[in-house]
This record gives sequence, C-alpha cells and structure tokens, in this order.
Amino acid sequence: MATRKPMVAGNWKMNGSLELVNQLSVAVNNIKSADLDVVVFPPYPLLSSLIEQGVTTGAQTVSENEPGAFTGEVDAQLIKDLGAKYTLVGHSERRSIYGESNNTVANKFARAQQVGLTPILCVGESEQQREKEQTELVVAAQIDAVIDKLGLAALKDSVIAYEPVWAIGTGKTASPEQAQSVHKFIRDKIATLSSDLAQGLTILYGGSVNEKNSELLFAQPDIDGGLIGGASLKADSFTAICNSAKRTV
Repeated sequence: MATRKPMVAGNWKMNGSLELVNQLSVAVNNIKSADLDVVVFPPYPLLSSLIEQGVTTGAQTVSENEPGAFTGEVDAQLIKDLGAKYTLVGHSERRSIYGESNNTVANKFARAQQVGLTPILCVGESEQQREKEQTELVVAAQIDAVIDKLGLAALKDSVIAYEPVWAIGTGKTASPEQAQSVHKFIRDKIATLSSDLAQGLTILYGGSVNEKNSELLFAQPDIDGGLIGGASLKADSFTAICNSAKRTV
C-alpha cells in the first residue's frame, strides 16, 4: 500500500444536479490531499461544471469509435478536451444492460488511452458466477481481453476496479476478506507477467461501499481505494469514505 497512492472515485451514474455539483465540489476541494486521488464521474452534462469547480473528473463511458455518424455517442477526445482525466470502461451496468462484451470494453480502453485519458477497467462476477466458483475465471477473461488487444504495458497507465455485480446497488457488500482475495488474485495474475507493474497498479473495490465499511475494506493490503456509487451522492458520506482511505496510507 505504501507504494500506491489510494484513490476514491465517485460514480454518480444517471443521477446528479447543479446543486449536487456545488455541494460535492466544496467537499472534494476540502479533502484534497497529496496522499489521495479523488475523481468524480458525473453524467456528461455536468462534467464541465465540476471541472470549473476544480474537481478531477472522468466520463462514465466513452465510445470506442473516432468521431463520426454515431448518434448519441460521446467521443473520448471531446471528454479529454473538456478537461476530464479519466473514464470508466466496462462498468457492470454497461456490460449487463447494454451488452458490452469484453472485446468492446477493450476497444473503449484502447480509445481512451489513445487520446490520453486514464481508463478505469471495471471487472467482476455475477452472483450466479460466484456460486459456480467462476469468479477468477470471469475476472481473468475481462483483464485478458485488454492484455490480448493492447499488451501488458497498457495496464501501466490504467486503474482496475473490482466490483462484484451482486454487490452493486444491492446493499450487499463483499466482506473485506472476500474482496481482498479477488484483489490479490488480480495482482498475483499480473505479477506473473511483471512484478513491478503489479506492485504499482491501483486496484479499487466497488460494490455498496459506504462510510461504515470503507475503513475495513481499504485496510486490506491489495485494496487501494474504492469506486463509490450511491454514497458519492452525499457530501458527508463521500467525505467520510475519502478520509478512511487517507487513514490507510
């Protein structure tokens, strides 16, 4: 943990308002620290407002395509030009609701890096897959899709977020031990290819993280912070989560 700066990323999903921008901007600017990276992923229309308030931002997804006739899509270069630094790719809701395949996610990852955005690659298993003891198989395939397309070095300028699908928005949370086990699997998998890259890679946990469970989760040796959903819509909760990440440094 000492060699990796913790990160807390707030994913607003299809929520938010200009009022929330003002509230969260104050909170985020108050907790800014050299010891912690804080990133907010609002809906597209609110990106500029957050950036103007000095908040580090990212898009919730980007198109895999370069500019063209793709009505309703948003180009990664435009997100970069607005001043955003990151984008999520492969969030479980994009995979499950919109049918994004591992290959599509790898293409989005590639496009993000092409324009200079840092992709946060979301990986994780469904409840059914966990019950069948397929967690490691599923997560490995999601990571391998990126490595196979772009090579191992592409992971150096990225973040991985492990988010068990069964724990997202359900109130269920993986225990610290369950989450640590998968994080260690991810780091060990990459370490077989490059120990230096594995040790430097930021891996976040996502899945019903809140101010009550964040400190125990973030204290695990391979968990470097969190991808926060509902709790990132409340300034007090998000602040508490960020402070718990700082304390694990």
